[in-house]
Amino acid sequence: MSVAALRRATKQSVAGLPREFWWLWTSTLVNRLGNFVVVFLALYLTASRGFSAAYAGLVASLMGLGGVIAALLGGVLADRLGRRPTLLGAQLASGATVAVLAFVQDPVGIAVTGFALGVASNASRPAIQAMMADIVPPEDRVRAFSLNYWAINLGFAVSSVYAGFLVAQSYTLGFLVEAGMTFVCALLVFFKVKESRPTSMAVPGGTKSAVTMGTVLRDGRFMLMVGLSFLVAVVFTQSSVGLPIVMGEKGLGSADVGLVAAVNGVIIVALQIPLTRLIQHRDPGRLLTFSSLLIGFGFALTAFAGSVATYALTVVVWTLGEMVNAPTQSGLVARLAPAEGRGRYQGVYTTSWSAAALVAPLAGGWVIDSAGAGWLWAGCAVLGAVTAFGYWALMRGLPAQEAVPAVSVPKSVENAPA
Repeated sequence: MSVAALRRATKQSVAGLPREFWWLWTSTLVNRLGNFVVVFLALYLTASRGFSAAYAGLVASLMGLGGVIAALLGGVLADRLGRRPTLLGAQLASGATVAVLAFVQDPVGIAVTGFALGVASNASRPAIQAMMADIVPPEDRVRAFSLNYWAINLGFAVSSVYAGFLVAQSYTLGFLVEAGMTFVCALLVFFKVKESRPTSMAVPGGTKSAVTMGTVLRDGRFMLMVGLSFLVAVVFTQSSVGLPIVMGEKGLGSADVGLVAAVNGVIIVALQIPLTRLIQHRDPGRLLTFSSLLIGFGFALTAFAGSVATYALTVVVWTLGEMVNAPTQSGLVARLAPAEGRGRYQGVYTTSWSAAALVAPLAGGWVIDSAGAGWLWAGCAVLGAVTAFGYWALMRGLPAQEAVPAVSVPKSVENAPA
């Protein structure tokens, strides 16, 4: 692709979205630029504080458990209280919790703070996803979710570069920098992002939503999608579990593992925007089916890798699947969710990834120890194929065009200029 063609693709990918979306996008980028403590937490607890690996794993599990709870809690609060107060509250709580983690010394206190951080840092996700669905027209949602996903990866790629140097000087300084960046993100939301919850969701005498959590759980088509998302997430999580273990067993060092992992971020930052133009108006069923196969069989190719270059090549394959899958799934959630229940629907969807973060490390490690890495990668291929078939079945009978709900939207987000 020429430079001129790339510029045209980029312009077409970013044009025409509401102003509120770009402020929300900016807050996501700022948040991810400062979101690096979790990456170094295990190293901090073991190398700096002298705790055991088992204790570090316990804290990580408690954070994952907090994430599962936060996904459901954040979704309910986004529908009942509103997207903006939920987002603000979560960001303020996250900043405060990271700051506390910089100074807490007691093992029990660290564990409790880690759990609280898992809750606080994940409670904002359903609110962000629901707000994007509120303010972006249905035909532009995949594009919007794709751009937001790009911001997440760009922020992580940049923060990964400087965070290592920062925590090398002082873990306390690193924690405080993340807390400060999170507070900046909250200020950005407070001053620039307005409430987007459709006004018809409020009823006389309160803000109770007509959609309950039971409504979400009884939605068979949506819950099938959540289950399929869980399977995809289980496969994808092997990038941080099975892949490093297997590379280490092949005699490759941490620098090699880091180099291969960096390929994922580089590909996303370089190609997500031009790819957005290609996928935004295509059939989501075909995209999800194809991306599931790329992810599953991309990881399966790891069984044949033996050098840094071949491992990197497998990463390219499943990263392409990830780039298609993530925004398309988010767009499908927004499509399936009624306006008055977007927060709850996004919250339940988010639990699929949080639950995978709990299950996948245990499952991957067990398969490698008991049967060997070859069976792990074969299992990834099977899960990819099952998920692809599931998405094909899920999309059968789903109307081609989304019916736009008859709800009133605050004037602050209606027809907002780009």
